Amino acid sequence: MTEQEFDPSKDAQQWDELPTISLKHWFHGAEAEKRDVASALYAGATGSGFFYLVDHGIDQALIDAVYAQSKHFHEQPEAYKDQYNINKSLLHRGWVSRAETVGNETDGKTLNNYHETFDMSFEVAVDDPRASHGYGLVGPNVWPDLVGFQATVSTYYEAIYGLGRELLAAFELSLNLKPGTFLDHVTIPPSQLRLLKYLENDKPSDELNMGITAHSDFECFTILSTSGPGLQLMSYDDHWVEAPPVKGAFVVNVGDCLEAWTGGLFKATQHRVINLGKERYSLPLFFAVDFETQIKPLPEFSTQESREQYPEFIAGEHLWARTINTFPYLKRQYESGELVVDFEIAEENPFKRLSLEEQNIQPNIAGIKPKQRL
Repeated sequence: MTEQEFDPSKDAQQWDELPTISLKHWFHGAEAEKRDVASALYAGATGSGFFYLVDHGIDQALIDAVYAQSKHFHEQPEAYKDQYNINKSLLHRGWVSRAETVGNETDGKTLNNYHETFDMSFEVAVDDPRASHGYGLVGPNVWPDLVGFQATVSTYYEAIYGLGRELLAAFELSLNLKPGTFLDHVTIPPSQLRLLKYLENDKPSDELNMGITAHSDFECFTILSTSGPGLQLMSYDDHWVEAPPVKGAFVVNVGDCLEAWTGGLFKATQHRVINLGKERYSLPLFFAVDFETQIKPLPEFSTQESREQYPEFIAGEHLWARTINTFPYLKRQYESGELVVDFEIAEENPFKRLSLEEQNIQPNIAGIKPKQRL
């Protein structure tokens, strides 16, 4: 698709298959009712890879309070926010300015992502032996000195992280796995919470001006609260389809690690945020497993095909590699030799979804879904 042909509002369609799943019976139901919830999650994770989650147990007042704190931080002068600039952190935490969201040049043109964010993760004390030494993803957070910010955001993080643990346990049940198969690998995970602000601007909605460009998420799954439209998913027949916010619901999508762990059974769907030119906020939690977790198809999903498609990797190395490749300040430090890692960093995410044209597969109007990753 050429730049002239790109029209997000025209190209996007509604994906009526996106399910809404209630966790009410997961928290308060009998065993059979819990299994019904797990079955619904299985259908969502093996279908579009996206679904809405309601009755999740997180008070809307807390969610609103985090949005208020996010807005308060982002409204501060740039000089104030720069005190917490992520490029001053060894652990990739703090304020991500617009300078960190400008993408690579293509054919002499620069890709722009119109957002800024404040990023934090699982809190690990600096003197904890498990914390990263030098550059890394595990350690203490950076906190701005705004009244109520740390208390409110920390409370929300604990709540959404707890919801993530419940969701991972439900995924275990949905796959008939032994309890703890996934959760035993979640003790000090680099599970990042972003306080995202999409920026008001007068640029067009085109391939060079995005909220966030197309990607899959690198961890197990993402739990997203968003204050407005803009999120789109790539369907199996190469259409971008809307995933609008639903009041009281989180949007959940599967990430790379769960796709690989399940041998491709769960789907890490490509998605993007288009540039609507309007200010809005969102709160994604990227739920991860511990850095050293080895990811490969579990025995239940291990076949010659799945092993070839999903060679073993370390969860944290995959996350760190994609992060280094995405953020200009890290990429500069890596290329200069200041930041050293002992694993290869591929130019592109190996989980990148190839379009049907790239796969030389024609859209299947009969509704049969081609493989998501070849």
